[in-house]
Amino acid sequence: MPVRAGKHRALLAALSLRAGRVVSIGELVSFLWGGDPPARTRGTLQTYVMRLRHLLGDPSLIRTTSDGYRLVVPPEQVDVHRFTTTAGLARQAAQSGHLADAAELYAEALGLWRGPALSDVPSDALRDDEVPRLAERLLVVHEERNDVELALGNHERLVPVLRSLTADHPLRERFWAQLMVALYRGSRQAEALEAFRLVDRMLDEQLGIEPGAALRELHQAILVGDPSLAAPVEQAAPDVPDQLPPDVPGFVGRTELVDRISRLIAPDGQRTAVPIVALTGVPGVGKTALAVHVAHRLRQRFPDGRLYVDLRGYAPGPATPVVEVLTRFLRALGVPPEQIPVDPDEQSGLFRSLLAGRRMLLVLDNAAAPDQVRPLLPGAASCPVLVTSRDDLRGLIAVDGARRVGLDVFEPHESLALLQRSGQAAEELARRCGHLPLTLHVAAASVGGGSVARYLERLADRDPLDLAHAALTPGARRLFALLSVVPGPDFTTEAAANAADLPVPEAAVLLGQLTGARLVGSDGDRYAFHDELARFAAERAEAAGEDVGAARVRLLEFYVRAVDHCAELLYPDLMRLPAPAGRPVRLPGVGTAAQARAWLDAERANLAAAIRSAAERGPAALSWRLADGLRGYLWIGKHVTEWLSTAQYGLDAAHEQHDVAGEAAMHQNLGTLHWRLGDFDTSIAHYTRSVELHRMSGDLVSEAEVRGNLGVVRLESGDLASARNDLETCLALKREFGGPRSGETGVLTGLGVLAIETGELAEAVDLLGEALAISVDHGLRGSEITALTLLGVASQLMGEPQRALTHLSEALRLATEAGFREATARVLESTASVRLDLGEHAESLRLADRALAELREDGDQRITTNVLVVMASANRGLGSLRTADEQFQQALTKARRIGYLPGEARALVGLAVVRRLLGQLAEAKVLATQATDLTARLGLRITERSARTELAAVHRALGDDASAAAETDRAADLQEQIGHHSP
Repeated sequence: MPVRAGKHRALLAALSLRAGRVVSIGELVSFLWGGDPPARTRGTLQTYVMRLRHLLGDPSLIRTTSDGYRLVVPPEQVDVHRFTTTAGLARQAAQSGHLADAAELYAEALGLWRGPALSDVPSDALRDDEVPRLAERLLVVHEERNDVELALGNHERLVPVLRSLTADHPLRERFWAQLMVALYRGSRQAEALEAFRLVDRMLDEQLGIEPGAALRELHQAILVGDPSLAAPVEQAAPDVPDQLPPDVPGFVGRTELVDRISRLIAPDGQRTAVPIVALTGVPGVGKTALAVHVAHRLRQRFPDGRLYVDLRGYAPGPATPVVEVLTRFLRALGVPPEQIPVDPDEQSGLFRSLLAGRRMLLVLDNAAAPDQVRPLLPGAASCPVLVTSRDDLRGLIAVDGARRVGLDVFEPHESLALLQRSGQAAEELARRCGHLPLTLHVAAASVGGGSVARYLERLADRDPLDLAHAALTPGARRLFALLSVVPGPDFTTEAAANAADLPVPEAAVLLGQLTGARLVGSDGDRYAFHDELARFAAERAEAAGEDVGAARVRLLEFYVRAVDHCAELLYPDLMRLPAPAGRPVRLPGVGTAAQARAWLDAERANLAAAIRSAAERGPAALSWRLADGLRGYLWIGKHVTEWLSTAQYGLDAAHEQHDVAGEAAMHQNLGTLHWRLGDFDTSIAHYTRSVELHRMSGDLVSEAEVRGNLGVVRLESGDLASARNDLETCLALKREFGGPRSGETGVLTGLGVLAIETGELAEAVDLLGEALAISVDHGLRGSEITALTLLGVASQLMGEPQRALTHLSEALRLATEAGFREATARVLESTASVRLDLGEHAESLRLADRALAELREDGDQRITTNVLVVMASANRGLGSLRTADEQFQQALTKARRIGYLPGEARALVGLAVVRRLLGQLAEAKVLATQATDLTARLGLRITERSARTELAAVHRALGDDASAAAETDRAADLQEQIGHHSP
């Protein structure tokens, strides 16, 4: 029972804080009334104690002593004492070297805090006495826990925690030190240094002091790349995945089955085969509830995690594709999105490899056939699988050795336990429900706190589902019927409102009726159907003659318009299919880019299901419209497998419907995807087909846009001649169809980049100058910034650093004012490069640090690669060769992973220089030769000139003066051809 009166809460808090000890009358009076006690203090206090005893339900919990009162409860029942005890155990575990146990205990201790201490206790004296001590204890435990996590190598997942702690406690230097270490170990040296600058400035402004000695020493260690700061070699595994749904509250019955399944899932003794248990039974018999309950019961047996998926084998909408399941599992196991294979067989192989040596439990719910299960089976006997299905899964039993456990309806006593009733009427109700758990739950909700006998009278010869449905208001019945069209695993209030063409508040009220009747499940603000209830809803819709086709179209149109709305917030400049006129929809409450991304994250599975549903059942056009609208989001989130499947569904649908515009858009979609994957050949094939289709339909505007993308991909793939042809064709098309000159800026800057890479610097300046003039005339701030930045780069290469700095300074001002973080980073990187040429290594490093800070969240990886090259070059100039070597390696790895060939070439040259300076001449020669070959093949003449200069230096260091002279001559020829200034 809640303690509502403020004085009662203060009394309970005072006694709880000293649980098991006597709290004197004087202390209690002070805590309750401060310096102004009532006239009858002792009598009033006795009254409060009496009432509190009544509220607690056990008078013996508060004992009266000669001089006060004592709360008689074990300390572990009071959260503050549990916190202290658990934190102490964690500290002992850490000191004993049991770091994983310590981390778990610290997490358990911190999990007991649900807000500020004593926040709802109206006692100034008690808070003044206790809160500072408790708050300090909490901060110390946070610090100790952070040290353990760092020792385990969990620096990446600790960064957001430490950012929050430093924001909330900015004067706590130990938190700042831990944040700097975590960032440095995550190869985020620039951000670590920025953190120091921030706390340094804050301490100076607020307290007039500088950071303490420990923080200053750490800052110096990060600057020089002190090896002692490196992460531990034995790094901890990623977060333990736990995807299980919540256990069923008040789970009843099935005791014998629970024990039997537990023995089969986690048998005693050694086994080499994967234990597979197939839990089968009729719809509504409670297979999922039992599987989830067993999984929770066994969770301690599987410390490496629990994976769960609803395969939707019997759902009205499409089943969950295996590739999406494997992608979800691989992400949960810590695989970065960009490293997840697209091929299902490769995914399965990687999945099995990751499970080897782990103890994990897999719950595969609602499988319709063995083929849904087999790709998800691990190879390790330590990772058992629990499958639920309406089918007996004979193939899984015969081929894969699964053990089948049939699930029947409840025993009578179990039914009564679920109904929480007894007596003849309850027994009759259980019988009328067929002892089926699903029906029993619905009947129990209908009875509520009323009479079972009266409910049976109303029930007569009807099914409990029919009666529950009949008891709904007409509006709720209609909504229930129309929700049968939902294609995905769940839905929101807005989705329901659009399907039923209702105002959102009205839909929310009706959903409350449906959840109250247990006809729809809810989890916060999201709702879902049991498969059988979805079928029941479809039957009711047909019987009532509801226009489910129109509801389905309304729902799909809602998804399309909501995605378009999010696209306008996240990527407004990305070319998309034009939005056709349509009926108004009730959009979700999304007003910012962050909210748009959060909505898309939550709806990703529903949107993928909607695309499949529209492609298979129509309206087909909505499938490719949705896939086209999601393209930018899937790029940002690196959801590669979902991107591939949705684009392919859209392409197949458009091809079948002979919709040229839709087919062209989907080829463009797939071209962008494969560009992102670094599969340039496939990307070029899709882009080329998109160009052909646009040309066939006479859509010169779209053809020009795709030509521009095609040119960029060919540029990065090293096909410079074709890149030039595509970009020039794009420009010619734009001028042919007479569109606004503002549409030319992108292709002009693309041609400018090409000219810079090939060393045609005068042409680059002309192209970029034209792009700049158009941008200024049309107020295109983003294009203006890009043109100024590239003009700065060209000026630098032409040996005009001051002109370069003038361009870049203006670009930085514009980018900062506009809040364009990636553009700001690009300008800072280019400025750092100029400062590097001028020999200002420390300033160059400072600017590169700022650039990386701008790229902190989902920054462009090409820009990041370039920043790393500049940072490494600055550190090399400062004599920090080991740090430079590490950063060049990071840049090289990143460039190769994303297929960024110009970045790869620059990283190779830089790494060759460092290895030569470290005396590793053989390695330096290999690297410089690789760079020379790559740049010569691609026609990157400026970088080739640098590569040949370095190769000459390596030959000279090896004593091969003839080869050195030959490479020096070649480098000189290149410099003369392109007019490239050598810094």
